[in-house]
Amino acid sequence: MEGVRVAYTLEQCWHRVPGGTAVSAIEVARAMPQVRPDVHLVGVSGRHGEDSSVTFDISIDVAGLPTSGALLYETSLRLRQPKVERVLPEVDMVHNTTIIPFATNKPMVATVHDLAFLHYPEFFTRQGNRVFRRSLSSLRKHAAMLLCSSQKTIDDCRDAGFSADRVRYVPLGVRAEVATIEQVAEARTKLQLPREFVLFVGTVEPRKNLARLVSAMAQDPTLPPLVVAGAQGWGDVQMHDSDRVQFLGHVEDRYLPGLYGAASVMAYPSLWEGFGLPVLEAMVQGTPVVTSSGISTEEVAGGAAVLVNPLDEESICHGL
Repeated sequence: MEGVRVAYTLEQCWHRVPGGTAVSAIEVARAMPQVRPDVHLVGVSGRHGEDSSVTFDISIDVAGLPTSGALLYETSLRLRQPKVERVLPEVDMVHNTTIIPFATNKPMVATVHDLAFLHYPEFFTRQGNRVFRRSLSSLRKHAAMLLCSSQKTIDDCRDAGFSADRVRYVPLGVRAEVATIEQVAEARTKLQLPREFVLFVGTVEPRKNLARLVSAMAQDPTLPPLVVAGAQGWGDVQMHDSDRVQFLGHVEDRYLPGLYGAASVMAYPSLWEGFGLPVLEAMVQGTPVVTSSGISTEEVAGGAAVLVNPLDEESICHGL
């Protein structure tokens, strides 16, 4: 086979909360044949049973290493085993699509979306902080290149000891598919959406700042209710005035364009983001966006969103 064969890590697609790293990895794999037909991606993950659930349509073959999940991450970082070459001996290089590197003796690059754990360690579990710090140390030793989705992340990687020639700016993209009237109507019916609503899309975790968003909205009773689309992550997210909050949980990909299209506004006042895909996903549907200043979402919005101070409830309320 001509071209370059790349082992492409996809373990996060089987996480309980896959998050944006899974979405971006899947979209790159889907687009690669049209953009770079000379680059041949073959997935690699832990070994998952046939009945294990994955909520993504993975467009490439995936080879399974002997272990999976936390055990795979621990052995990869501590023992540098099992090697990717064990199941994919013919690849030319490995692309780690998250900060946690799989073990390999092949040339390796890694996509780093953010180093939020350095800024807000309290927003992550003890195990998560430990794994992320070990991952960063491993990348310093073994990664030929880091692909960073925002200038903020590049700056963080430089501060963490990576030289300028080892980091590249590679912003994320989304499918530019505008929802039809029928898709919006289907989402309204399937998800039982109110006529007008403020939308939040993302994992429910402390750094997403949902509690402050709810408190900010309570300052103006004329605002429509909040609809939260996303799986429960980790941490204690206390929200008052919950009678004006509708939780959808995880929403299937097929309904997301219609959900964004039905929203009056998309609110994304995160305390920290590596990129912030929901900002672009909402903009594709022509939905106004309110998001945080001073973090990567300001960069992603490119002047097309209302920017607010994520620490100031009055600022968030005024933005909405």
